[in-house]
Amino acid sequence: MRQITLGKTGITVPQNAFGALPVQRVNMETAAAILRRAYDGGMRFFDTARAYSDSEEKLGEAFNGMREKLYIASKTAAKTPEGFWRDLETTLKNLRTDYLDLYQFHCVDQCYAPGDGTGMYECMIEAKAQGKIRHIGITTHKLYIAEEIVRSGLYETLQYPFSYLSSDKEQELVKSCKEADMGFIAMKALAGGLINRSEAAMAFMMQFDNALPIWGIQKESELEEWLGYMEQTPEMTPEISAFIEKERQELTGEFCRGCGYCMPCPAGIMINQCARMSLMLRRAPSKAWLTEGMQAEMKKIEGCLECKKCMSKCPYELNTPELLKKNYEDYKKVLAGEVKV
Repeated sequence: MRQITLGKTGITVPQNAFGALPVQRVNMETAAAILRRAYDGGMRFFDTARAYSDSEEKLGEAFNGMREKLYIASKTAAKTPEGFWRDLETTLKNLRTDYLDLYQFHCVDQCYAPGDGTGMYECMIEAKAQGKIRHIGITTHKLYIAEEIVRSGLYETLQYPFSYLSSDKEQELVKSCKEADMGFIAMKALAGGLINRSEAAMAFMMQFDNALPIWGIQKESELEEWLGYMEQTPEMTPEISAFIEKERQELTGEFCRGCGYCMPCPAGIMINQCARMSLMLRRAPSKAWLTEGMQAEMKKIEGCLECKKCMSKCPYELNTPELLKKNYEDYKKVLAGEVKV
């Protein structure tokens, strides 16, 4: 089992970490059981966020009384100093702790810096001086922002989407973090559920000795798979390499990762599912995609207002209305039996 060090933070943990966004979808008892099993199985780094509804509260419940035994990272999406302090105090209360190992600006579209007029970076420095946070991090979905963040030298960690579908430039970003002694946390290592072979995902990640993947987990069966890779870690083989190359060719171009940052939709469209329905039908076959309820959700695409609010919020700068229309047309063909999945 490999240990990953997050750059200059000195935080060193086992090679697989826990992404706690999905535990907001299960009840408290189930979430606490999964989180404790993750700890018992060797995971020591747990990533959550103020934006993940009750995820923080579930970590607080699961790890009450054992704070010093693990590392907890959270995030704030606040845009003002007032919002920053409000979020931080709420997070500490939810987690039942008086400090965070890592506090991150969440999904930023700018690199907050001292003297930029926002006061946001100054908040991080003050929170660190007060002992409420130990390290300063940042997350983004935009490559050019991520590159600016690395060049700035202001942050101790960068969290960025990274998987075997990532571009060559994004792989260079990981190497740049290593050169800058900056921790790299890999989110969406399964590309929002589009990657369905965990062995290949793990083997790819193991090629980067400074990347710490936070696997999104909400089921014990998923957790056991990642815990199993702690000791028996998949290695890159010619077969896996060929598989990954085929995957890249299939998923080249614009596709929705299902992150949900475009939501809510003024027309009530479930964008983060509907805009990638074609891929999900083929890569994650399920009768649930074809139920009357899901058909009703897809039909809402007919009421798209073309307001393009989703486009303005998409971290991948996708033409979301166009993606929705294409997916809807394909969906209707599947329902009519014209296309087999």
